[in-house]
Amino acid sequence: MAFVQPPLPFATDALEPYGMKAETFEYHYGKHHKAYVDNLNNLTKDTDLADKSLEEVIQISFKDSSKAGIFNNAAQVWNHTFFWNSLKAGGGGEPTGDLAAKINSSFGSYENFRKEFSNAAATQFGSGWAWLIQDGDSLKVIKTPNAENPLAYGQKALLTLDVWEHAYYIDFRNARPAFINNFLDRLVNWDFVAQNLAA
Repeated sequence: MAFVQPPLPFATDALEPYGMKAETFEYHYGKHHKAYVDNLNNLTKDTDLADKSLEEVIQISFKDSSKAGIFNNAAQVWNHTFFWNSLKAGGGGEPTGDLAAKINSSFGSYENFRKEFSNAAATQFGSGWAWLIQDGDSLKVIKTPNAENPLAYGQKALLTLDVWEHAYYIDFRNARPAFINNFLDRLVNWDFVAQNLAA
């Protein structure tokens, strides 16, 4: 059973009015994400991992240092799919309903959440990810290096932002803080976050 790259949940040019060009997705989805899927299929072909779910491959390979290459590619397939679903044309701003209440109870206010999330994304050295996760009854912001993700640690991811340079260089050059602000102001898919929280 080969691993398949899921389609983008929007057209490649759908986010152009919101700061992300079609060219970004042509490279980021069409080349980077696709390469992780292709590499994962090559690395797991004819092994006992070939018939596992992507989530199982991530959890198994994370615990086995001899499978670091498999983990890196499997986690990046999962991370990117999760990231695409974290984006929405005309998204961003403050969430509403139960999610807003949960953010307020966990961080004190949306503004506090925003500061913490922005700081995690801005201070992740080199390549990596910023995440909003559910931790028991509360929400937390974490950051992970390279391909690592909450799933590898048995945590429940709600939202992510890719801060690998290829995620923002076409649109924002080296200005990662502008990319972060644009994501929070105009792109966060709060519906996806709320669905993850409710699941």
